[in-house]
Amino acid sequence: MSVLIIAEQQQSCLDEATLSAVTAGSQLGEVDILVAGHDVADVAVQAQKINGVRKVLLADASVYAQGLAETLAPLIVQLADSYSHIIAAATSFGKNLLPRVAALLDCAPVSDVTSIVDTQTFVHPIYAGNAFQTVRSEQPKQLLTIRTTAFALAEVTAGQAIVENIAAVDAPQLSRFVDRSLTKSEHPELTTAKVVVSGGRGLGSAENFAALLNPLADTLNAAIGASRAAVDADYAPNDCQVGQTGKIVAPDLYIAIGISGAIQHLAGMKDSKVIVAINKDAEAPIFKVADYGLVADLHTAVPELIQQIKAIVH
Repeated sequence: MSVLIIAEQQQSCLDEATLSAVTAGSQLGEVDILVAGHDVADVAVQAQKINGVRKVLLADASVYAQGLAETLAPLIVQLADSYSHIIAAATSFGKNLLPRVAALLDCAPVSDVTSIVDTQTFVHPIYAGNAFQTVRSEQPKQLLTIRTTAFALAEVTAGQAIVENIAAVDAPQLSRFVDRSLTKSEHPELTTAKVVVSGGRGLGSAENFAALLNPLADTLNAAIGASRAAVDADYAPNDCQVGQTGKIVAPDLYIAIGISGAIQHLAGMKDSKVIVAINKDAEAPIFKVADYGLVADLHTAVPELIQQIKAIVH
């Protein structure tokens, strides 16, 4: 068995999601990584050092500069004959790309895989994470997106993969890049942070969201997340959304402030190791999954929590 991992990279840095994909792929066979982009030689060098990687396929061309799924899919299809499995992380990038590849290959992908039983059998969540389904795929080629929080990061220490340059493939002009707006934050990346502080509609306004969550996140060196309701109310940007239609996180500590605990939100964070909930409604569903719960007015409780943490730290 041979496995092709689709690397994800940003600003000449290999994304950690790729390391989780390598761990998953290593359970299935020998692993190669495709690095596609423009001026991404540095990314290929990073991929080359990942333990367990046999080969890095480098497609360095201007057509791949923006990582559009419409241009990348034909390239992956051309490489597919050499691989039994094609894997991408279940990120926005992977979930956009892999279904297009599957359609071109006339295969049914298995999405959001959390466990690999064997080369044809996979486990993934259904019903917003309330149940897990074991799927056996009899297809000759398996296409998977994997939930990054379910697989450890592959080590980047002693890898000695060879780098093979491959040519760009003609792609239909189905889309064009217009613009990209990057959100800059002084806090850690949401999907990789060890501590996440999330706010919900109970915060009442964008001003309260920032005034209460930013100091707490600064104190804990935490990433900031938000429920869908908070994002829809413009309390926080879309890339902060945690949940089934947002980002999946599994930090060591997740603090939910003013979040009721809708199923959609729980699907994105209930694998956190420790969950703390602060809500004035004692019947809020979030308390059913929380390890620690505080029924209190968040406008009073959060500042007191910050002061208590600072007192312990200092």
